Amino acid sequence: MIPTLAGRVQTRLFVLATVGAVLTALITPLLPMSFGDAYLVLLAVALVGVGWELLYHLLMQFRWDKDWPTMFGLVTAVPEGLVMWVLLDAGLVPGVQGPLSWWAFATMFAVVWLGQWLFLNGPMRVLFVKWRLRGGRLL
Repeated sequence: MIPTLAGRVQTRLFVLATVGAVLTALITPLLPMSFGDAYLVLLAVALVGVGWELLYHLLMQFRWDKDWPTMFGLVTAVPEGLVMWVLLDAGLVPGVQGPLSWWAFATMFAVVWLGQWLFLNGPMRVLFVKWRLRGGRLL
């Protein structure tokens, strides 16, 4: 079943709050950023991600099956990461203390993005079978 817009938003928020939070906790001690900054970045990615889902929903209306190929889900990390970095670099993410180094952000973003993409395309399909049958909605 093709995930609905509400299902994609719920899934994005759920996976960021679970898999993303765990991966952020694991990677942050290796990076020159505080846990507070790391979790503010994760929260900003979640909030901006809701806007991305609206844009993706609009773009999917031009596809005959109204869905993305799996690889598109991985490649969308590039524009999302770039926009997030621009927002951080411009100081538009409230609460983040001082400038973050680009490589620390890129490392954290890549680890979290790849981790959640792998979870969505593997264990999520096995652990939450009904998730697939309800258009991606968790509730």
